[in-house]
Formats: sequence, C-alpha cells, structure tokens
Amino acid sequence: MRIGLEQSLSVVPGHLPFDIRIYIAGHRGLVGSALWRHFSRAGYRHLIGRDSAELDLRNWGNTLAFFESTRPQVVIDAAARTGGIEANMRQPVDFMSDNLRIQVNLLDAAVATGVERFLFLGSSCIYPKFAAQPISEDALLTGPLEPTNEAYAVAKIAGIEHVTAIRRQYGLPYISAMPTNIYGPQDNFHSSNGHVLPAMIRRFHRAAADGSDCVTCWGTGRPRREFLHADDLADACHFLLEHYDDDQAVNVGTGVDHSIAELAQLVAEVCGYRGEIHWDHTKPDGTPRKLLDIRRMTEIGWTAGIPLQGGIKTTHQWFVEHQEDYRT
Repeated sequence: MRIGLEQSLSVVPGHLPFDIRIYIAGHRGLVGSALWRHFSRAGYRHLIGRDSAELDLRNWGNTLAFFESTRPQVVIDAAARTGGIEANMRQPVDFMSDNLRIQVNLLDAAVATGVERFLFLGSSCIYPKFAAQPISEDALLTGPLEPTNEAYAVAKIAGIEHVTAIRRQYGLPYISAMPTNIYGPQDNFHSSNGHVLPAMIRRFHRAAADGSDCVTCWGTGRPRREFLHADDLADACHFLLEHYDDDQAVNVGTGVDHSIAELAQLVAEVCGYRGEIHWDHTKPDGTPRKLLDIRRMTEIGWTAGIPLQGGIKTTHQWFVEHQEDYRT
C-alpha cells in the first residue's frame, strides 16, 4: 500500500474550513444523510458522496481509485451493513464480511491518499453483554459479547483497533466514536430486519391505520436501551472532528435509557395506536441493558439536544410522508 504522507497535515483539531473536502461514506443511510444535512446547513461547500450503486466499498480497487480521483481531506465512515436482532442472527457472515471489507478499504485508502482526518463510527454493541452500567469506554474487550450481534460487533471492534494502529504507526489524527442506538429520518423501517425503534414505528402505524386491537413485539419488553437522534449524532461528529484527538474511542449518547416496553408505549401513543401490546417471550431480548457513560463527551463540551418523544414524532412524520420510498 502506498502511504500518502508526503503532504503536510493541514486539518488538525480546530475549526474545519468551509472549503474543505469532506467525504461522507454511506451518505444515503440513516447516519450519513444526517451528516449530509448537518454539514450542508453549516455551509460546507465540498461534500463528497457516492451511493452503493456508484461505488462498492467492498471492492479495494474501486475504493482506492475513488479516493485518488476525489482527494477528500476529511472522511466520516457512516457506511455499514446494519440490521436488527433477526437480521444479525440470520446473516452473521454477511454482517462480519461486508463490514470488515468496507472499513478496511476506507481506512487503507485514506492512509494511502493522505486523508488528514478520519472519523470511524463504531457501535455500542461492541461492549460486553453484561458490562457494568453505564458503560465506560474502558469496558471494551473485558467480557463476552451479546451472541445475537457478535459478528457485527467483532467487525466494529476491528475497525476501532485499526484506527488505533494507524495513529501509532503513522501518527495521523484519526479517531473513533461509539454511538448508542440511532434513529431518525431515512432509517430502515422493516418490521423484522430493522432496528427496534423504526420497526416499532412501522408496526404501530400500520396497526393504528388498520384498526388492529393487538400488536406483538419481540421478547419481554424488560431490556433497557438508550436512543440518540441521527441529527444529534451528526452534530457530535462535527464537534469531535474539531475538538477531539485521542487514541481511545469516545461514547456518544444521551445518558438516559428506557425499557423496550416504555418505548413501545411511547411509539404507540405517537402513532395513535390504542390497542393491546403483546410480548412474544419466545423471541430473544438481546443485551439486558445498554446505557453509555457519556462523561467524556460532556467534559469536552457536547450534549445531545433532541428529546426522545419529539424525535419519535418527527421520525414518524417522515415515515408517513415517505410511504412510497422508505427503506425496508
């Protein structure tokens, strides 16, 4: 691999110039589209994006050629194969293989072409299943993972370690962040393949529209989860690129969690559903609790700003307005 370090670094923690070239990998997805909205509204004029039909990031040659032709100065890796418990259980090889290839190609191409700042987005599922709550960054690799999404988690852990290795070997200010559960416009609203919140929005919306008197949800409803709006995550990513430079990945969340049963009631209320909610105890719950310790983010000056109920309302509104083209 050619290492493109012959040019001096001009992008260090501090204000990102508005004429800088920023490549948002996965810019059509939930997080990527939020990043695109955020940086566009902030006045950045040279955003770079390619969808999967234009550029298959699993292909090394195509990825390197793209970097050589576009020469981004900053890269945010929001490209990933994602899904809920059912999808992760059915396709662990796909989740591991695709995510490993995407992130290795992005990071290697970034180093090879002299990308100056890189933000790798991991996931809170990288932490041990029974980690002490709230989960601090130091909990990484201290215990067994949740089996239902172990393959995805291992791939993300590899990405974090890859970033650390680049910092040590090449001295580049690349960083990693661990977001909690993300939701918002352009999410995957598939009733079984999507993550819990968008899947619930679709399920309860249809139940309300059809006049159903019962909705079935997976598990017991007892697990607790933390949710962060994608627009808040985009704001956090911008903040980190301007204020953070450290070997250790940093948690990004709200510091507040809710039981899945509480979430179901909240989504049902937003969607106008008034029937019963049944819990299928034969289905897995996943990790019992997953609340991130966000003290490092608050100490450097960032906190989330979108309340969960308000975020669910705007996400549901987006879903209603995009019945013909939402992702499934």
